[in-house]
Amino acid sequence: MAKINPFQKYLKGEDLMQRAVINYIQMQYPEAIFTHPMNEGKRTPFEQYKMKYLGANPGIPDLLIFTPNANRSGLALELKYKYNKPTPNQKKWLKWLKNCNWAVNWHNTFDDCIETIDKYFKNEL
Repeated sequence: MAKINPFQKYLKGEDLMQRAVINYIQMQYPEAIFTHPMNEGKRTPFEQYKMKYLGANPGIPDLLIFTPNANRSGLALELKYKYNKPTPNQKKWLKWLKNCNWAVNWHNTFDDCIETIDKYFKNEL
């Protein structure tokens, strides 16, 4: 019997959706180079200072796919759960990346996110 991780209970809806998206990318596009910037979360005052000191900026998208397609330099995805919307800092990042020839999107559902990823890898974005 598989042992359940005791931290599983702390994951929220957006966390679970992001994990499902990551699983999809790994299965469908195993050569894709992507990451989740660890920019959010509760931190001690020292960790907050260090993050800012080392150049962390609020609002960076949840998933960054660095594998270019025929049209774009990368794909930035901001994931929101249910009816949430991007913050002003998140919108700023999406605009910056778009100006750098990245495809950018924010999604509230797994299916919409997967549709964007598939279009990206089919060079339709």
